[in-house]
Amino acid sequence: MIGHLIELCARNKMLVLLATLMMMGVGVWSVANTPLDALPDLSDTQVIVYTEYPGQAPQVVEDQVTYPLTTALLAVPHAKVVRGFSDFGVSFVYVVFDDGTDLYWARSRVLEYLNFAAKRLPAGITPALGPDASGVGWVYEYVVVGANQTLAELRSIQDWIVRYGLVTAKGVAEVASVGGFEKQYQVVVDPQKLQAFGISLDRVSDAIRASNNDVGGRTIEMSETEYMVRGRGYLRNMEDLGAVVLKADPNGSGTPVLLRDVARIELGPDERRGIAEMNGTGEVVGGIALKRDGADALTTIDNIKAKVAEITPGLPEGVSIKTVYDRSQPIDSAIYTLKHTLLEESLIVAAVCVIFLLHVRSALVAILTLPIGILIAFAGMHALGIGSNIMSLGGIAIALGAMVDAAIVMIENAHKHVERLRPGEPRGPALIAAAKEVGPSLFFSLLVIVAAFLPVFALEDQEGRLFKPLAYTKTFAMAGGALLSVTLVPVLMLFFVRGRIVPESKNPINRALIWLYRPLIRTILRVPALVVIAAIAILGATA
Repeated sequence: MIGHLIELCARNKMLVLLATLMMMGVGVWSVANTPLDALPDLSDTQVIVYTEYPGQAPQVVEDQVTYPLTTALLAVPHAKVVRGFSDFGVSFVYVVFDDGTDLYWARSRVLEYLNFAAKRLPAGITPALGPDASGVGWVYEYVVVGANQTLAELRSIQDWIVRYGLVTAKGVAEVASVGGFEKQYQVVVDPQKLQAFGISLDRVSDAIRASNNDVGGRTIEMSETEYMVRGRGYLRNMEDLGAVVLKADPNGSGTPVLLRDVARIELGPDERRGIAEMNGTGEVVGGIALKRDGADALTTIDNIKAKVAEITPGLPEGVSIKTVYDRSQPIDSAIYTLKHTLLEESLIVAAVCVIFLLHVRSALVAILTLPIGILIAFAGMHALGIGSNIMSLGGIAIALGAMVDAAIVMIENAHKHVERLRPGEPRGPALIAAAKEVGPSLFFSLLVIVAAFLPVFALEDQEGRLFKPLAYTKTFAMAGGALLSVTLVPVLMLFFVRGRIVPESKNPINRALIWLYRPLIRTILRVPALVVIAAIAILGATA
């Protein structure tokens, strides 16, 4: 069957070349649309439910928030693990799904069950979903620096200018702020004054909440013009906050009791649970950009850098954004490694063909199969949704050496057949016969190498997510090499194996090598114990 396929391809050279060009086009499109990253994503498909319960102890948060949410989310379809964590004032619930579950399908199911679970939570407590990012979504980190700015001012710039600008970059799921002091209005009440005026603490919080509100009225038409009536009541500064009326003077004088009469109002930092420090130089303010699940990390980082360049001119004088972590560097290194390996392999193959066959054009047959086989591997990667990372590109790099073996053996056999031709006899039938002679063996030998990685596909969980991309890409590359060896290589030999073919017996390099290794082989055949002694010596040296 393989022999008939080789003969069919040799008779339809243009069809084979057109099919190869189409496959190359699909491969180039797959390369352009395959997500790039440096690290394989080993994380489970999970959805994080985050709930704030301010001022409550962990046990209260556990009883009133975490436990109701955890028990309600146990019934989510395809959820294999539900974990709940309670901290001071916050609750985290992690819903881990089966392998292969779509993240956005999982998020929609969790939202459905949260609608029912919210009825069991305390009044005013609303759970929210975490960002749609994976465990390796941390792709970019930066700090906001300013010579004449305090940590509180830098944090305000980060929260209200930088963060909102970067979150609009395509592929970004969330920008988290770290470090600095988050400004807040603080009302420090005096218990003795509250007791003297007969005001409860709840009354203070209710009065502040009610005074910080705009209300709408109706429209009034005057002189054919409509005027909208509304009450403006938003608190804008500490003076407005201090003027909040709590109650009338209990002595009957009609003098109101204001908030500043019973409390000290100040602008201070929110409570901190940690700090951000950089290189031992002190505290800094920064942010962490997370990419969306499945987004191209390299493209996302480029979009973030473009937004940083766009935001920087609008920052206050002396304030700038400095990159701390950028994953594009290891991504570029992984791509460079593949390119470097491909170039080295091509040069070595060309050198071997030229030195031992003394025919430059024959080297092109083997060299052309390398990039085409890689493009076939990328087409298979894109079809299965496998991204480009260190492991998947490593599989291609491993397969490069074996991909060209079939082409080299077939070319060498073709040269042998051409050497036996009489002057004037056509080369085409001899080249096809040479390909049919070794083609089936080469094809199935490559398939045997492909089958060697089949046990890797049985791995599950993190082990499977780590090694399956390597096994898939190596399999695709080897399968592509096997297919090219019986389709494209015979056609290319008809085009490139032309001109003068130097017989092997007249190649001075081959004659020199034969002169060197024949005495060694004769000696080994006469004294087999030398092999055992040499093996023991080598093992002892390596140990």
